[in-house]
Amino acid sequence: MIETPDIFFLVKGESEGGSELNVFDNCLLKAGIGNTNLLKMSSIIPPGCIKVSGVMVPEGSLLPIAYSFIYSEKPGSLISAAVAVAIPDDPSLPGLIMEHSGYGSLEKIAKKAYNMAVEGFNIRGFPIKEIIIEGIEHRVMKKGGAFAAAALWYREKTEKDR
Repeated sequence: MIETPDIFFLVKGESEGGSELNVFDNCLLKAGIGNTNLLKMSSIIPPGCIKVSGVMVPEGSLLPIAYSFIYSEKPGSLISAAVAVAIPDDPSLPGLIMEHSGYGSLEKIAKKAYNMAVEGFNIRGFPIKEIIIEGIEHRVMKKGGAFAAAALWYREKTEKDR
């Protein structure tokens, strides 16, 4: 059986590169998760999952992640990627991640992700405790990208828990 993650963290990165795949890889490296294997997931935060920062995911790990990514070869264009994480008032309920990317300012793209998170909670009938936004924008030089994500992970077990 696969364990249910109990923490989540947010990352972002922007970069240039020689190809779309290299741009994506460079964004992951800047986000601090470039040496992991991403497991793209749908957008649910498990109940009781808490936000943390500074997670050191071991290299080669399988990393459950919901992300937005945009790539462009239009020099001078402004591109952005954002995620919005909606946290419920009731910790026994799941949270929700909404991702959005596109051409334009981070403010514009983040607002769209925020609005989608609000709508998702309204549809579920969950009262919102808070919505956390992470995102980044990038001005394309030649071939560029922007990446924002919410990743799930596991608290390290203490000796008492083992």
